[in-house]
Amino acid sequence: MKAGLIRMFRRRIWRRIRKCLPPSKPPRLVQALPAAYLRGTGCEIGALHNPLRVPAGAQVSYIDRFPVSELRAQYPELEDVALVPVDIVTDGEKLGAVADASQDFVIARNFIEHCEDPIGTLKHFLRVLKPGGIVYLGVPDKRHTFDSARPVTPLQHLIEDHELGPERSRRAHFEEVARFCHHMQNDDDVRRCADDLMARNYSIHFHVWSLREMLELLLFLGGRIGFEIEASCINGAEDVFILRKTPAA
Repeated sequence: MKAGLIRMFRRRIWRRIRKCLPPSKPPRLVQALPAAYLRGTGCEIGALHNPLRVPAGAQVSYIDRFPVSELRAQYPELEDVALVPVDIVTDGEKLGAVADASQDFVIARNFIEHCEDPIGTLKHFLRVLKPGGIVYLGVPDKRHTFDSARPVTPLQHLIEDHELGPERSRRAHFEEVARFCHHMQNDDDVRRCADDLMARNYSIHFHVWSLREMLELLLFLGGRIGFEIEASCINGAEDVFILRKTPAA
C-alpha cells in the first residue's frame, strides 16, 4: 500500500482528534483514538487480561467464547494475571447473543487473526453496530510476532474461506502453525502437533497479515459490506484501524 494512502488516513484522524484534545501537547495517535471514537455502549471481544482503556462514560460488555474458569484452562500461561469478567459468553466471530444494531462500538484487538472467516466476522461486527458505529480493530503485524516465518494470507484465500466455508482449509492452518510457529520439521511431527491443537480446539492464528495486506483487505471490503476506514496507525507490533459503519449498511 502506498505511503501516501497511510498519510491520508493519519491526516484525517488527526483533524478529528484535535477537536477532542485540550490545548496541551497532544498524545501519541494511538493513545488518542479511544477518546476520539469510543462513546456510548459497546463490547470488547477476547480482552482476557488486557482490555482497552476506554474514556470515562463509555460502557463496555466483555465477550468471550468461554467463561473465565474455562479460559484459565485454555491459557495456563495467564494463571498469575487477572482476567476481565466475561459478561457475554458467545462465539466472537458471529456474536449470536448480541442484538442487531445494539452497539455504539465493537473493540476487537488481537482477535481477527483467530477467526476462521474474517470477512464473515467483520460482517457480524457491522450487524450489531448502530449506523455510524465504530469498529476498533487491532491486528498483530506478522512481521513482528511469532508468525514472522508464515506466509501472508492472500486476499483470495480469505474470499474463498468466506464463500466456500473455512472448513476446507482448517487443517492446513493448524499444520502451518505446527511447522512455522512450533518449529516442527518432520511431516509426522507436524501432523501430530496439528492433531493435538485441533483436539484441544486451541485458538490459533488462522490468518496473518502485515499492514499492507490488512489495508488491502479492508479497502476491498469497505464499500461491499458497508464501512469506511477513518484511521490507520502503527502501535508497535500492532496495526490499528478505525472503521465506521456507513448509514446504508
